Amino acid sequence: MTAAPSLVAEDACSLDNYLALPDRSMDDRIAQARAVLGSTTILLGHHYQRDEVIRFADYTGDSYKLSKIAAETGARYIVFCGVHFMAESADVLGRVGQQVILPDLNAGCSMADMAEISQVEACWDTLERFHLADETIPLTYINSTAAIKAFCGEHGGLVCTSSNARAAIEWALARGKRVLFLPDQHLGRNTGYALQIPLDEMVVWDPWAIQGGQTKERIAQSGMLLWKGHCAVHQRFLPGHVDQVRTKYPGIQVIVHPECRFEVCQKADAIGSTERLIALVEQAPAGATFAIGTEIHLVNRLARRFAPEGKKIITLDDTGCLCTTMYRISPQHLAWALENLVEGRVVNRIQVRSSVKRWARVALDRMLEL
Repeated sequence: MTAAPSLVAEDACSLDNYLALPDRSMDDRIAQARAVLGSTTILLGHHYQRDEVIRFADYTGDSYKLSKIAAETGARYIVFCGVHFMAESADVLGRVGQQVILPDLNAGCSMADMAEISQVEACWDTLERFHLADETIPLTYINSTAAIKAFCGEHGGLVCTSSNARAAIEWALARGKRVLFLPDQHLGRNTGYALQIPLDEMVVWDPWAIQGGQTKERIAQSGMLLWKGHCAVHQRFLPGHVDQVRTKYPGIQVIVHPECRFEVCQKADAIGSTERLIALVEQAPAGATFAIGTEIHLVNRLARRFAPEGKKIITLDDTGCLCTTMYRISPQHLAWALENLVEGRVVNRIQVRSSVKRWARVALDRMLEL
């Protein structure tokens, strides 16, 4: 790779030098760095990224889709504009020699952080003490750390996305009496209910309570053990928001992500993954109106995209629901990461330990077999 000293001043490798500059001053620098890097580097942008960043992406999508795309390219460097667990997944699925970069290491996921591996191991120890572990299949949402994915792989479980959670739970229940569903209780509850699992057979495990806040008998009678975790963005939507938009906009279609509360999903016209929500809007006739329960950047992007077709798209909660951790990645972070690559420096590399990567890949491969 040919270095381009003109792009980076001698002291510009320090991130602080970038953060002091305005967003728009990064545009030409990002474009120039990408031109120098060429096909050696692929830039991925999750749907919830801010517009100033995602417009530079080679591919946009949800976390699993992006990781899979990256692994199928010949790129040596994968710059993932998303959050930490997504970059981990890209490293797990990536080819030998590929390196994953997260422009800001502080870009985490509050949901993923709600299930620490030590807490999951403590939960499993309790299940073993109750002689219930052998009949329990651990299943984790892709919004989790590589360590949690590896735990599920090593203990006979698998990973799921919001679009295949139903198939994953069916797979698990064909192999055990109950599912330990991590880390989003709402996705687990909404999917379990769609599979006709009674609400009283879905109990919540609180990792901060003694014995998860449950009795042996209660767990033994359950079909799903739901980890007490949630998405900070999607949990903000309330049933009252659905009632308000229906009153204000008669005939509006309410579509929400399955990470939303059970009561919200029950009031909605349709529930779906991010890709599914986009498809519902794409397939709707001209003039259709939607209130969407998901992250505000995606909602606003859809509103602009489909305005020429006369489609009206608003957020379900007009106060807006911003994913603050996704928002951490700025044009300055992106320029810093790319210009360092131009100079031959790999910054903020995300590298999963080989032992963790092995079992996490097992869990992901099981998902692919569904």
